[in-house]
Amino acid sequence: MTLTELTRFAQRYAQAWCSQNPERVAAFFAENGSLSVNDGPPAVGRAAIAKEAQGFMTTFPDMIVTMDKVVHDAEGTKFHWTLTGTNTGPGGTGKRVRISGYELWKIDNGAGGSRATWTGKPERVDEQGGESINDGLIAKSQGHFDSADYKRQLRGSDK
Repeated sequence: MTLTELTRFAQRYAQAWCSQNPERVAAFFAENGSLSVNDGPPAVGRAAIAKEAQGFMTTFPDMIVTMDKVVHDAEGTKFHWTLTGTNTGPGGTGKRVRISGYELWKIDNGAGGSRATWTGKPERVDEQGGESINDGLIAKSQGHFDSADYKRQLRGSDK
């Protein structure tokens, strides 16, 4: 995947998080892909990833996720994002939060390092040449953000 393709993929991924449709987020992951947040246990498989996304969407019904940048460095591909939203879900504090973080991605390139052609739908890739249906999707995502700052914002305090 070129940097341009990766940037478009990341922009669509951010839009999926804003959709209030957790299956749209899960569709960006390989069938047995995983998502972990702040070194927590991974959600493995699209159903588990959708459940994880639903948790954020319920907590922040007005959630907006923006893509800040996508970079590739010694650790791998990093999707940098900012989440803003009001904690008005069940048991919410009513406080508005703005947190930034990143996801370290491993992109599934299929058996033998084959590449898929992006078709504009994360759950579908061009199957010519026998590429895996998971080609070009996220195989593993490790999310990171400042949880202390997040908790402080939820409380609405500077402590």
